[in-house]
Amino acid sequence: MLQVTNIEKSYGKQTLFDGVGFTVNPRERVGLVGRNGHGKSTLFRMILGEEHQDAGTITTPSGYTIGHLSQHIHFTEDTVIKEACLALPPNEDHIDETYKAEAILHGLGFINADFDRHPSSLSGGYQVRLNLAKVLVSEPNLLLLDEPTNYLDIVSVRWLTQFLRAWRNEMIIITHDREFMDSVTTHTMIIHRCKMRKVAGSTSKLYDQILLEEEIYEKTRQNDDKKRKEVEQFINRFRAQATKASAVQSRVKALARHEKLDKLEEIRSLDFKFRSAPFEAKWLMSVEELSFGFSKDGPKLIDGLSFGVGKKDRIAVIGKNGKGKTTLLNLLAKEMAPTGGEVRLHPNTKIAYFGQTNINRLRPEKTALQEIMDAHPDNAQGESRAICGLMMFEGDNALKKVSVLSGGEKSRVLLGKLLVSPANLLMLD
Repeated sequence: MLQVTNIEKSYGKQTLFDGVGFTVNPRERVGLVGRNGHGKSTLFRMILGEEHQDAGTITTPSGYTIGHLSQHIHFTEDTVIKEACLALPPNEDHIDETYKAEAILHGLGFINADFDRHPSSLSGGYQVRLNLAKVLVSEPNLLLLDEPTNYLDIVSVRWLTQFLRAWRNEMIIITHDREFMDSVTTHTMIIHRCKMRKVAGSTSKLYDQILLEEEIYEKTRQNDDKKRKEVEQFINRFRAQATKASAVQSRVKALARHEKLDKLEEIRSLDFKFRSAPFEAKWLMSVEELSFGFSKDGPKLIDGLSFGVGKKDRIAVIGKNGKGKTTLLNLLAKEMAPTGGEVRLHPNTKIAYFGQTNINRLRPEKTALQEIMDAHPDNAQGESRAICGLMMFEGDNALKKVSVLSGGEKSRVLLGKLLVSPANLLMLD
């Protein structure tokens, strides 16, 4: 059981939590929702003790264990199976429970031949899967999962869905996949207007409830505002008349007693368009006999691939994790060199590439505004400020350092960098 009581957390002028409290009861599986930058990952860090709240308490029972899916990759063993077994809970009977790790690895898409591989030889997606396997193997009292499906294929997502449905302890999960969240959770909790609300049921139930409450609040506020103006007009009209003094005084007192409802602050949504560069030719890119492998003697991820990208083409790249989707985009963006073949770009092709790991290239010490300005040094600060605004970094928020941004906010900075210069070929991973 996890109990959070009256926590407060701010970064400068931005308040994330204002007197927040909630409880995760035994066997509850909670989906945590809220807009990017509103504190979901910060809450996880506070529960884990990696970050401290400004006020309030977070308590768990003695001996209560917490498991967390970390995006930080650090392996110490020389094989996948040994690494996974590190997380097995202590066993007083000294029974070999390697089979538990094997079952979870199989569910997440590993095959027997992978068990003896060195973890560092895995693709980035499979390294995250190994981290996820270790968390699940550890059988904690509270499971914290932040975007666990990001690197999973359809088959592995189905397996994880069944695994989490059968989870007997507590869980809090963050994911943008609402269908997946609703399929594995018993409750939904939202960070909204610096407060938190938890209900039994799905995300749609919670969102519908909040929408209805805010509609009622706004109608009540408008009616109260109308009545307040009518009372104020009466007071101003008859203030000087002795015969109305009692009635005026009564209304003045009633007005003072009646709390004025403030208008709800508008919550902005991300709204932008990529700037397009003109392109009149037929082909933006031509790929001829493209080949690539991570070692000379090892298997090739890509072998003799040829295709063209024409004007107005929209192409989806699909395939299992570790089969080269991200590698292909890196080759097309010329961030990696092929071992054979060629990628030819038309002289007027201008690429905007949003890569899976590109947010790692943001410099922690720089502000959001500096990162966007660096993307095109010739841009005036005013134009860069405008792009920050489009990415929901208004005012002083544009001066927040990358080091304190959430994952979603870092992605918005990266998008802002892509918006600086016009493009005619988007590559999105």
